Amino acid sequence: MARRKSPTESDEVLLKKLETRLAGTLKPIQPSSEFVRSLRERIRIPAHEEIVSRFREWRRLFFVFGGVMSGLLLVITLARALFHLAGRKDGM
Repeated sequence: MARRKSPTESDEVLLKKLETRLAGTLKPIQPSSEFVRSLRERIRIPAHEEIVSRFREWRRLFFVFGGVMSGLLLVITLARALFHLAGRKDGM
């Protein structure tokens, strides 16, 4: 692995100049009240009952997913067993 070089004084000076220029270029703005309101609605913390119901849905989804995967594994196992048995009969 390549070693990282430690920052030199010229790198720090360049970084300071860049930060100063960006600080002058990027002026703070006041967002509209409509934007702030819609953002607060999106970020709201759901009620306890809503969180519990979401966990129940995830639990149900995992059970369904597990059932589908188990069924698929069973079908694949049966198909391989039949293929193996059919291949042995042809070889005799």
